[in-house]
Amino acid sequence: MSLTLILPAVAVIGMVRGAEVLCGIDVLEREGFAQLRGRKVALITNHTGRTRDGRFTSDVLASAPGMKLVCLFAPEHGLRGLVDEAVKDGKDEKTGLPAYSLYNPGQGPERYRPKKEQLQGVDTIVFDIQDIGTRFYTYVGTLGYAMEAAARDGIEVVVLDRPNPITAVEPEGPVADEQHLGLTAFHTIPLVHGMTAGELALLFNSERKIGARVTVVKCEGWRRSQWWDETGLLWVNPSPNMRSPTEAHLYPGIGLVEATNLSVGRGTDTPFELVGAPWLDGRKLAAALNAKNLDGVSVYPLEFTPNASKFANERCGGVGFLVKNRAQFDSVRFGCELAYELHRLFPEWDESKLVNLLQNTRTAESLLKGGYEAARRDWMPALQAFKAVRKVHLLYR
Repeated sequence: MSLTLILPAVAVIGMVRGAEVLCGIDVLEREGFAQLRGRKVALITNHTGRTRDGRFTSDVLASAPGMKLVCLFAPEHGLRGLVDEAVKDGKDEKTGLPAYSLYNPGQGPERYRPKKEQLQGVDTIVFDIQDIGTRFYTYVGTLGYAMEAAARDGIEVVVLDRPNPITAVEPEGPVADEQHLGLTAFHTIPLVHGMTAGELALLFNSERKIGARVTVVKCEGWRRSQWWDETGLLWVNPSPNMRSPTEAHLYPGIGLVEATNLSVGRGTDTPFELVGAPWLDGRKLAAALNAKNLDGVSVYPLEFTPNASKFANERCGGVGFLVKNRAQFDSVRFGCELAYELHRLFPEWDESKLVNLLQNTRTAESLLKGGYEAARRDWMPALQAFKAVRKVHLLYR
């Protein structure tokens, strides 16, 4: 059998030229929506799916010539990025189109995939959502499940790519165990994957043998080493508690401890820039972390009272984080060092749920027993193997 008959068709559109960064939707529009001509489209998007000048991708495709936008699908947090619970089916106020939810954890994994009846009359799924470069941020999991549904129904997938806001140069952290796979770890990738959504779509399709027909409309003018503020693109909070590029940079490390009995600042003005609990001594934790002389960051004690989420309306002792040099700051290492010091200093800390987002059982055990260096020795072989696989699917320099 010919190899081309058993491998999924993959196309990549868009050339890097000039300094202005364009996202996939900008390239698609500039080219007259040629890649969607004659198509009947289901769009997976939210409020981050926008053109460079701020128009919503849903509005742009609804009025695009030569194609028909049939329906919308919303990921976690909904079409407008305001929901912090299960998302309900509804109707998009602007376009009047049905908007189906791809986030309802209570109904199991199948609820993360578009249903066959929702895709009636659709021949193309378009994905346009801003990711933030961390494995357990759910939007790329939504992409993966949608690709499975597309392969099931013989539908093409078009990913309108966007930059990775925390750069995409170096993957880091433990690779997820197979037994921990799900919406927060669609595939065995490291904590910081160092890829764009389009690149991950190609990797998922190949490594998980999904068999979807995938087209990636590339960004233009973006380099892997660029931080978000170097792109000239509008920052839009991708979820209610992801409020700045700084928080996106801190998120891989601080998010690691979120499943435990610790507030990560939800219900405050600066989520992921601090952690705390009613039982935590901020001075003790800050002193322990600062004594490690970790590159690019300093830690200071504080108190705060969240108005929502964990420990709502309770006074918490805690620590805040000041990133002084982002090029030096290693968020994964910082999160591991934080977890180790919590384990060492505070018997009140419930370490049993650390593995929930670390998503690697051996790494969790090594970290709590021997600290960051012991954990990193354990995860490095799998990380190196991932880097070799990742290299094949990279689209940008």
